[in-house]
Amino acid sequence: MLALIMILLLFIFQTATILLGEFRRPSKAVAWLFVLFIFPIIGFVMYYFLAKEYSQRNIVRRRGLYPLAELPRRQLERGAPEDGADDILGALRREPRLCGLLHNLPGSLLTSRNEVTILTNAEMTYTSMLEELERAEHHIHFEFYTFRNDGAGRRFGEVLMRKARQGVRVRVICDGIGSYGLSGDYVRELQAAGVELYRFLPPLIAWFDKRMNYRNHRKIIVVDGLVGFTGGINIGDEYLGLDPKLGFWRDTHVRLAGDAVYFLQTTFMTDWMFVSGSKLDDEGLFPEISLPAASPVQVIASGPDAHWDAIQEMFFSCMAAAHRRVLMTTPYFIPDPSIAMALKTAAVSGVDVRVILPRQADSRLVQYASRSYLLELMQAGVRFFLYRKGFIHAKVLIIDQLLATVGTANMDMRSFFSNFELNAVMFAPETIARLEADFWADLQECEELRLDVFERRSRLEKSKEVLARLLSPLF
Repeated sequence: MLALIMILLLFIFQTATILLGEFRRPSKAVAWLFVLFIFPIIGFVMYYFLAKEYSQRNIVRRRGLYPLAELPRRQLERGAPEDGADDILGALRREPRLCGLLHNLPGSLLTSRNEVTILTNAEMTYTSMLEELERAEHHIHFEFYTFRNDGAGRRFGEVLMRKARQGVRVRVICDGIGSYGLSGDYVRELQAAGVELYRFLPPLIAWFDKRMNYRNHRKIIVVDGLVGFTGGINIGDEYLGLDPKLGFWRDTHVRLAGDAVYFLQTTFMTDWMFVSGSKLDDEGLFPEISLPAASPVQVIASGPDAHWDAIQEMFFSCMAAAHRRVLMTTPYFIPDPSIAMALKTAAVSGVDVRVILPRQADSRLVQYASRSYLLELMQAGVRFFLYRKGFIHAKVLIIDQLLATVGTANMDMRSFFSNFELNAVMFAPETIARLEADFWADLQECEELRLDVFERRSRLEKSKEVLARLLSPLF
């Protein structure tokens, strides 16, 4: 009898700990309680090591964050849109709430002196990246969630090592989990050539530091502080369509030149401070950039070290501002309640809301979780399309002719609340038009998921979706 009482008290303690720790996010609390119910004791150990709040957020901010005050004064003075950008941003100014949110996001300014190039798929992206890396004279900053020791990884590694031998400062950050397969021999080869490489929260450290769940999902290249890249593409052969399971890989990346690169730079410098413990203060990291005011861009970073969920808030505000059209492409669709409500409200209001998802997923569990959200949205008028040509990994959101965003963040709760992410919001009509053209081309490779067909799926499928939905806040 005493043993039963002790077990009951232990279970109550574990339940109370989870409820108190996750009271801000009820869906996450329910998910962990489900895990605890299925795996008593083990579930609580998993919660303790995997789900504990990013406890050192203040240390990260104090040691690593580069505030706007440390940017060159010329950047702050040119942060406000000017010249030709005024006409481009006229529509944005007619959306005061969205405009106000973008203006007040911490650590981010809307810049006007930029050139933007949309890169479709890895072959085009890798070619552009490698060309810029070859031009480097002062420094290369290279940050990826996944950096593999395969054919694609070797191509980049050879350039990085050669530039390091030439005297270029080459700094590399790769995530401890996403780049787990990067061999120690290859890392030592890079370091022997002069490449400075650090892993972001390696698994063993992250486990005992109780931050295993927090991953650096950013993809950043900065060359000489003049040109930068970000988007959905990592460094690996699968992005070239060489994975036999997934086949053709559809993705989107963006090349930036101009003032927006300053913000790619400061994001990298923040991450570098965290992984290396050293602060970068070389004046050559922020060279003078002379470009006309042509293409307004705002770079937005988010992560568990910040008080704002900046990318999630940007997504929500953009959807709420839509009048005619919301076009979205995402490989993983696990929206939090606010994003789901924004999509439903837009569709019910008569906005044309279309979402492209992969038909063939790289994770069946995530796919089942995604489909658990579709019925209520389809009933509200949101249209979903399944990409048939291969695997679609692009992360794109287009709102009317107002703006478009490309970046690293998926439309899921992991990207919103647990990962370190980075998105570029772009406002130039030609950039929006190019991304729209890609969206309509992708739509030709899709089949629409019809409501009447979806409602007839089997009870087994529905049961799998329910279980995956319960766990969805955890992945």
